[in-house]
Amino acid sequence: MYNLRGGFLLRPLIIALALGLLGALFSWLEEVAPAISDLVPRTLFPSHADPQVAQVILGGIAGSIMTVVSIVFAIVLMTLTLASMQFSPRIIVSFARDRVTQWTLGIFLGTFCYCMAALPAARSKPEPFAPVATVMGAMLLALACVGWLLFFIHHITQAISVSHIVDRIAGETVAMIDTLMPEPRSARLIRHEPEPPGLDETPIPSDVSGYMRFLDIPALVGIAKSSHVTLRVLRRVGQFVPSGTPLLMSTKAVRLTSEKLAEIRDAFDIGPSRTLEQDIEFGLLQIVDIALKAISPAVNDPTTAITSIDQLSRILIRFVSRAPLAPSYYDPPGILRVSFPWIDFDHLVNSAFEQIRMYAKGDVAVSLRLLRALAAIAAASPDPAEKRRLYQQARRTVAGCAERLNEEEMRPLRARLSLLETMIGT
Repeated sequence: MYNLRGGFLLRPLIIALALGLLGALFSWLEEVAPAISDLVPRTLFPSHADPQVAQVILGGIAGSIMTVVSIVFAIVLMTLTLASMQFSPRIIVSFARDRVTQWTLGIFLGTFCYCMAALPAARSKPEPFAPVATVMGAMLLALACVGWLLFFIHHITQAISVSHIVDRIAGETVAMIDTLMPEPRSARLIRHEPEPPGLDETPIPSDVSGYMRFLDIPALVGIAKSSHVTLRVLRRVGQFVPSGTPLLMSTKAVRLTSEKLAEIRDAFDIGPSRTLEQDIEFGLLQIVDIALKAISPAVNDPTTAITSIDQLSRILIRFVSRAPLAPSYYDPPGILRVSFPWIDFDHLVNSAFEQIRMYAKGDVAVSLRLLRALAAIAAASPDPAEKRRLYQQARRTVAGCAERLNEEEMRPLRARLSLLETMIGT
């Protein structure tokens, strides 16, 4: 369902079918209750008993709408091609989830279905009948399609701007963090240490290869509780799982029947590409790809890299403001059922800034903004260990820049590092 909601299939199909059924229903009601036709002004349809006018209008709208649909598809494909080539192939997932594009395809296809569903009602035999009220609805839908096309073109011109793309990816990642980590971090930080491995664990291998995209933890807890076993997942969401390698470990695995093993594997969504359903790191990597391409010698666009760094700091600030995810799940309290390795702060900082740091050694502006982002995250974090990790990242950034920049260019970088050092009390 997550993949269907995020593509060009489910929502456009539902809208098209709904409008098609609406056209069939209106034409049927008009035939059952002819008084509905009298509501349409005679200036538009002088003869309500002449089906040729209705046939021409419905057929003309249907034909023209399909021409516009082909244009819309061409615009969408061109946008996806340009965005994947200029920024990153990974951001196609974000474009496919764009609801304006989905509604555009659905409304245009729905108008076509509406006209085609109403067209059989306009007939000459056995008695002439023209569903004029239904035709009026088709004309209103056609006018709405004209206005929606202008809105779609305006939207798509904004959607291909890099600032809009990065902001949308960051917004989706922040929303996913809020879903996974709904509780704000309290002043008293509680660290959840992972449970040690069991003594009699048996591996349960994966039967497919791909990236772990989603893990149904309540289902795993229920299976472990009903089977009286403890499950330890070996890989976190976002990591690649080759077929035949251990997916998780189980204590007292003899209690797991073949049906239970199938249920356990069904609790994992493993596919060929990563998604933003539970994978915080994937949102960061999409923005990092854009930043790396921007600071490459072939593009040389530090402003885009700076925008990406700002959005990366936004994501990490939201992460440090939420209560950490628990790696262990108990049911009933005190009895471990499932342990799972969530991504931690160190890995997120490394994924967000390490590659940018390496490729921006000769760019003062990007490195300065990187130090500023680290300082902003440190100011938002209440954890001294996280502050020290950010300071280490800042020191590595300055040390890398010292390899290529002269002393005068290094002066503002060292000044900003000193401010960060003072702020965290190192």
